[in-house]
Amino acid sequence: MTYTQPELPYAHDALAPAISAETVHYHYGKHEKAYIDNLNKLIKGTEFEDMALEEVIEKAQGPLFNNASQAWNHIFYFFSFSPDGGGEPGGELGEAIRKQYGSFEEFKKMFVEAGVSLFGSGWVWLSRDNDGRLFITQGPNASNPLTQGLTPILTFDVWEHAYYLDYQNRRKDALEALWDIIDWDIVESRY
Repeated sequence: MTYTQPELPYAHDALAPAISAETVHYHYGKHEKAYIDNLNKLIKGTEFEDMALEEVIEKAQGPLFNNASQAWNHIFYFFSFSPDGGGEPGGELGEAIRKQYGSFEEFKKMFVEAGVSLFGSGWVWLSRDNDGRLFITQGPNASNPLTQGLTPILTFDVWEHAYYLDYQNRRKDALEALWDIIDWDIVESRY
């Protein structure tokens, strides 16, 4: 099996000012392409060659895990956005967020704080377990909640390449801007 990089469902400049066209070009166009290319080289001739990407993430280690997870994480991240995004989640997800975190505003505050407080590079996640309970987690490098038996719902990338061109070292500002472009229909469908 050869993994391919899907085309984004929006133009590279469509997420501005939250994420600039230049950042989309480098982050999705270059970084993500490298993860996909490396993944395809690493799986060739291995037991992982015909596995679904999620299965590779759950079973692989070392460079194969890193490239598989980063490839998956970036697709998941970029396909959470829309130029018409923003607002608040409705339905069961909105209800679960309000029940567990008190309010959507409190949830946003906790989620951003988890991203800001992560030392170095990595990801902050909203995931659910099999009972529908929500979890805000953070993890370094190529972390992915799939390895903990959780179902990812939303992620923010806190590697510097995700925001440095637009925000320099202002990670909090970068994370706060992402709320304006979240496609809650997509995120809710993951719940």
